[in-house]
Amino acid sequence: MLSFEEKLAIIESFPQLTRNNVSLKRVNFHYEDSLHDKKTVVYHLHPNGNGYVYAAYLKGYQKDVKGYVNIRDFSADELRAVIEASIQMLSTKREPVVHAAAEDAPVEEIWTDEQNRKLVLQQEDSLWNVYHGLNLEASFESYKEASQYLMEEGFSLQS
Repeated sequence: MLSFEEKLAIIESFPQLTRNNVSLKRVNFHYEDSLHDKKTVVYHLHPNGNGYVYAAYLKGYQKDVKGYVNIRDFSADELRAVIEASIQMLSTKREPVVHAAAEDAPVEEIWTDEQNRKLVLQQEDSLWNVYHGLNLEASFESYKEASQYLMEEGFSLQS
């Protein structure tokens, strides 16, 4: 496993990333030229060697619900590759995908869990928003991300 200092040196070798110190000696790195709302490439790099890289649309990585891959055990080459791919991903504008509806009609789905709690998944412009009543619970750039989140939280599409 690379040390914190080794990971930091690799990450800082990317001139397009901006360092931001956060709490508990953790460090984030942002890509300010991102074509998306998401700008964080490296999230919570910690002195113990743990940290995350945003990889939501990258294949071949095990990601959490927010699209981050854990880089704790990455080699130097793996770390460089995932950071390069993340920057490239954030440099590419993706067209919103219209899901199972006419382009003019907004998409709205009701998802329920075993306790019969309801969440509404709604397409608004290029985002997929999950609502609990009037409160925004989460927001995603694709239907796939939003539906995966809902399923991982124990919800299924109401038929």
